[in-house]
Amino acid sequence: MAESIAFTRSASRERIYAEILPQIEALIAGETDLIANLANVAAVLKEALGFFWVGFYLVKEGQLVLGPFQGPLACTRIAFDSGVCGHAYTTRETVIVPNVDKFPGHIACSSASKSEIVVPLFDASGKVFAVLDADSDRLNNFSNSDAAGLKAIAAILENAMGPAGQ
Repeated sequence: MAESIAFTRSASRERIYAEILPQIEALIAGETDLIANLANVAAVLKEALGFFWVGFYLVKEGQLVLGPFQGPLACTRIAFDSGVCGHAYTTRETVIVPNVDKFPGHIACSSASKSEIVVPLFDASGKVFAVLDADSDRLNNFSNSDAAGLKAIAAILENAMGPAGQ
């Protein structure tokens, strides 16, 4: 079992994603518990990329319910039609928000959050089963390279679920 993650602290985000992707894959290889995998991935992302908040919302009971995360307290439940997470869920697309105050219907779980990215995760049948949410305390802190890196991490998690799901 890994006890730490290795990455070049001064590197670009693109390089950090490239360095952590194989480590995330190795970290969750053979682990069948979704919550354990999400918890470890959230910890790796917080450590490697220094996001203000990073975590997962799981589809449960007709809404998005808080799952494993790293950072300050978070909203516990989000309706499918609310906020950035709900938008990513309903559109089934990655959403980058440079300034959360300008996003219609943004849910302010923390007033310190200034920008956000949300990536949907899909099960084997193509349904969204979770969203990966990252917040920054700086404006315009997410780019297409973050979208590509986080989508690659989402794909690793999706593949770890296997054909039958979890």
